[in-house]
Amino acid sequence: MKKPAFAALVALGVLAFAALLLGGWIISVNNQLVSLDEGTREKWSQVENVYQRRADLIPNLVNTVKGYAKHEATVLEEVTRARSQVGQIKVEKPGDLAQFEKTQTQLTSALSRLMVVVEKYPELKADKNFLELQSQLEGTENRISVERMRFNEAAKMYNILVRKFPHAIIASMRGFAEKAYFTSEPSAKTAPKVEF
Repeated sequence: MKKPAFAALVALGVLAFAALLLGGWIISVNNQLVSLDEGTREKWSQVENVYQRRADLIPNLVNTVKGYAKHEATVLEEVTRARSQVGQIKVEKPGDLAQFEKTQTQLTSALSRLMVVVEKYPELKADKNFLELQSQLEGTENRISVERMRFNEAAKMYNILVRKFPHAIIASMRGFAEKAYFTSEPSAKTAPKVEF
């Protein structure tokens, strides 16, 4: 075999090997992005699951309070309205998360006003059904906080990979976009006043 032909075969072999390495790396990065994307979707699904649990508890809570606080209809209607709005929001793109958080905040605010109403009725506060519902609601709020934190952690891992070079090249070619994070309410920066 002549030297130029042998050199051409070696060069071709080196190029083929480099192409295989590059192709394997691209496939590996793509699979990593898919895994992290699915992980964030799973975490988001769990966030929605816990919010749904809260939404399912609210009618029972409202009905229990209704029996005691018949003239507090506006607060009860507000809670019911806020709950129905929460069920209508679907998060499908990053901008939807802000709207989702806004409706959840409105529901939380309505529930807070409902708890103020409850304070006016000592016999309601002692009712076994109400105490159980209130306990479940408090537990659900804690679960919401934990699941939001887990979603943010999963989104962080995903976003890091989507933004890192050279992974960002593959991410942009394959249409992987950054995930939005849950953020605190602007009012959360102000400490509540407690007066006795």
